[in-house]
Amino acid sequence: MSPDTPQPPGTARPGRSYHCHVEVTVDVIGGKWTPVVLAHLKEHDRLRFAQLRRLIPDITEKMLAQRLRELEAIQIVDRIPVSTAPPHVEYALTAQGRSLAPVLQAMWEWGRDWAATNRLAVDPVQFRH
Repeated sequence: MSPDTPQPPGTARPGRSYHCHVEVTVDVIGGKWTPVVLAHLKEHDRLRFAQLRRLIPDITEKMLAQRLRELEAIQIVDRIPVSTAPPHVEYALTAQGRSLAPVLQAMWEWGRDWAATNRLAVDPVQFRH
């Protein structure tokens, strides 16, 4: 695969030719669902897969699992095994992932303002523990 072949989000890599720093950012957090997953992890220290799935009702389980694997592979998200009864896994932002907080906050604010200006309804899902 050549360095300029389109890749899924989270595939920024050495050897690829970039012409703008925004291209790098889009390679890391681009895609329809990746910024949404990251935004929810930013707002909640740790989330189980099912909690993320409830917070993002339109994402499929397959897509959520794929995005989480990609983000884990590039060390933006940690997959944390929890050995309680029953054992489960939680996801959290790494230090590198937390460094995206200002970008995610700016995206949230821009989306809020755009929605208000264009009279778009946004109905957030309430978080349940």
